[in-house]
Amino acid sequence: MKKIWIIPPAPKKNKKIRVAAYCRVSTFGPAQLHSLDTQIEAYTRMIKNNKNWRFAGVFYDVESGLRRKGRTDLDKMLKKAEKGKIDYIITKSISRISRDTLEVLKIIRNLRERGINMHFENENLDSININNEYEITLRGMLAQDESRNKSEDIQWGLQRKFEKGDIFTKYKSFMGYTCTDDTLVIVPEQAEVVRKIFELYLQGLSLGQIKSYLESQGIKTAMGKDTWDTKTIHKMLKNEKYKGDTVLQKTITEDFMTGKKIKNTGQRNRYYIKDSHPAIVSAEVFDKVQEEMVKRTRFVSNEDGTLEISGNKYNSKYILGNLLVCGDCGLPYRRRTERGKVVWRCATRIEKGKEVCVNSPTLNEEWIQKVLGEMVCENNLYNEDIVRNIIEKILVYCSRVEIFCKNKIMFYVKLNNK
Repeated sequence: MKKIWIIPPAPKKNKKIRVAAYCRVSTFGPAQLHSLDTQIEAYTRMIKNNKNWRFAGVFYDVESGLRRKGRTDLDKMLKKAEKGKIDYIITKSISRISRDTLEVLKIIRNLRERGINMHFENENLDSININNEYEITLRGMLAQDESRNKSEDIQWGLQRKFEKGDIFTKYKSFMGYTCTDDTLVIVPEQAEVVRKIFELYLQGLSLGQIKSYLESQGIKTAMGKDTWDTKTIHKMLKNEKYKGDTVLQKTITEDFMTGKKIKNTGQRNRYYIKDSHPAIVSAEVFDKVQEEMVKRTRFVSNEDGTLEISGNKYNSKYILGNLLVCGDCGLPYRRRTERGKVVWRCATRIEKGKEVCVNSPTLNEEWIQKVLGEMVCENNLYNEDIVRNIIEKILVYCSRVEIFCKNKIMFYVKLNNK
């Protein structure tokens, strides 16, 4: 016969529950920071004055409620709760936790699985009660929609500013400029650095060589760092602000929920403001740099006549690679070594075959250097620096080359390098 013993539950100890609070404001504005201080003080006093509670901390963030990224204290609090060190959480409202409805649901469900309640004061709702989930979801959706409306209002305001030509001047660091009374003002010492970068590029130096030069001269970045980034140099050379103009709305926010910015390639209007502020380099120098950038990019001709970028880039060690252009297809020449000889050949012919660019000849490097030495250099000796400063481009045809100088003089040379 079975024997059964009844084991009564152990009497519960009068254990204090561990209580934490969470606060959040969106910006570092004085009013918001004052509100944050007030909330932290009030929650600390509330929890410590309750004899049944044990203080488990007040966590706070100064971040947008739409995105979890950057909200380090929220993450710290939830991790502490997952480790069983928090029993109860108080917060002002659902929107303080997040303005993303799905994020709110994810958080309260994760806490509920661990028996942890989150109390929303303004709504007077407890997340531990599954029957409240519908109302929490509804209120979360209202908070999310409020954020969407705010985002649209901000975008509308920006569009009106763009249409008036108001430019953005609140830059953390902008080499060559500083902001004074909402106006871009030139910083003379930094402006000289900017001009030098443009000058070096037009002299034929690569981005890597410009980086090395700046670092060797002990020139610091706009952030005061000793090391330069070639990407930063490239952006500087492309920035129209250095010639005194401004393009507005280069990027747009694709989704107000993620806040992710993407390049504006025609989704919305862009606005070009000419002479919006003092220039550091002339428009002529700036435009020459843009032309030089195009020249240094290697293109391949497709059968349908379109162009596509190939993997090879300009190498400033070989100035001829920036000057030699196929007179047949209009694309640059590339340097190659064949049977121990250095030659230059049309990029289209290399990529697509001779049948695509039938009339492009192969140039012997020694021959073209000899020709340039006799035509433009001193003592008939090839000098790369002189060639760089004098020659604008060299068109290569089936039976001749045409050498165009920057002073508009043109030389015609019969092709006989075979």
